[in-house]
Amino acid sequence: MPTFQFEAMDATGQEIRDEIEAPSEDEAQTTIRQMGYFVTKITVKKSAAKKVTAGGKTKRPFAIGGGKPKHVTAFTRQLSILQDAGLPILRSLKILENNCKPGKLKNGLADVCEEIEGGSTLSEAMSKSPKLFTRLYVNMIKAGEAGGALETILQRLADFMERSESLKRKVKGALIYPSVVVTVACLILTFIMIFIVPTFEQMFEEFELDLPAPTVLLIALSNYIVKYGFLLILIPVCMAILVKLVKKFRHGRVGFDMFLIKLPIFGGLIEKNILARTTRTLGTLVSSGVPILEALAITRETAGNAMFERMFMKVTDAIREGEVISKPLRENSVPGFHPMALFFWALMGAFPGIMLMSVAATAPYTKLGDDPQMVGMLWGISLGGLGIGALLASLMYMTKIRARVVDDLVVNMVDVGEETGELDTMLYKVADTYDEEVRVLTDGLMALMEPIMIVFLGLAVGFIVISLFMPLVSLITGLG
Repeated sequence: MPTFQFEAMDATGQEIRDEIEAPSEDEAQTTIRQMGYFVTKITVKKSAAKKVTAGGKTKRPFAIGGGKPKHVTAFTRQLSILQDAGLPILRSLKILENNCKPGKLKNGLADVCEEIEGGSTLSEAMSKSPKLFTRLYVNMIKAGEAGGALETILQRLADFMERSESLKRKVKGALIYPSVVVTVACLILTFIMIFIVPTFEQMFEEFELDLPAPTVLLIALSNYIVKYGFLLILIPVCMAILVKLVKKFRHGRVGFDMFLIKLPIFGGLIEKNILARTTRTLGTLVSSGVPILEALAITRETAGNAMFERMFMKVTDAIREGEVISKPLRENSVPGFHPMALFFWALMGAFPGIMLMSVAATAPYTKLGDDPQMVGMLWGISLGGLGIGALLASLMYMTKIRARVVDDLVVNMVDVGEETGELDTMLYKVADTYDEEVRVLTDGLMALMEPIMIVFLGLAVGFIVISLFMPLVSLITGLG
């Protein structure tokens, strides 16, 4: 809101100089007259004049994207402390705005302050900055305002957001180590393929040796990496684009999300992470006094997985018809068969075969192109790998279609919570349980990743050594 400097005269004729905040110059003059003064001069204060547009809306410094979740979390905790200390909400927001670094959050808080000064409630003001304050955030603030317990709601919201951020950090931290190890392993194998294998290939050509299938495959891989290595990046990128396009359609997104939560090893981690987040969200909303249908709608939006969104939608429909939560939760937690989920499973199984097919397709343009028998051998290996991989992955999917995404622990706890009137408490306990399981799974994966990487490197190096030495053994035997 702009600040106006004015000069006026009071009823006795004495000159008055002061400042006043108002949305516009006309409203500023009206307010001054109501104070019993006669305005002689009024101007916008220079510091504010630079920021005010023709419509009275304050300009903000340019900022890209939304505020980072960790910054919004820290702001929520600080606001809860200031409210607990008894400060007025507007003063608290201005203190935190002044302490913010320039960026989206600072701009958003300035807008919230302006809206409140214009007569809006805190929840109404925050709802106009959806990139900063989610629907969950706004609804909890609204519930706190309605119940007169805003400081309590802010504390719960801060606790919720801090737990969510902690869980995200754990999952991201667990992926750093294997990513670094895989990157280093790939660099080592690429070095061997580019500089070591071609030397042996030249030697085998000079002796005109009949090469076994593993050696043919190794040489083909080496030639492929040297001449067509860009396809190693291009093919996965094209497949990722295909998946993204398929996800644009509703059935494609549902199928992909069903595929994700049933992935080997990582699927359980994703599933438990979603359960921990959704149950804590629902518990926080229920304890804050948000109506159960609205709470389920918000929880559905925060799930981030189409399978869970569909399940919560069916639970909401059942509650509208008079059901309790636990029964439809149990009945709708089975993924069932979905053709797009089968497609993604088959695509995952066929991926190694697809990469080998690209090797076979480029083989005629390398030194192996002079030997049709070797090219045919490569096509046989790649097509066999593609078919077997897709079949095994599809069979694995069929064994998982009846596995529920919400187990009996959640259903029974929700049932007990509904019967005792302690639904929020039970949901918190479920969330704590799954948070702990995610932590254990994450630690277990980190501990397991090292031996898996060692085994992978051992197999890769072993394949290279065996493939190179098999012709040498034949050569030495022939010489003997």
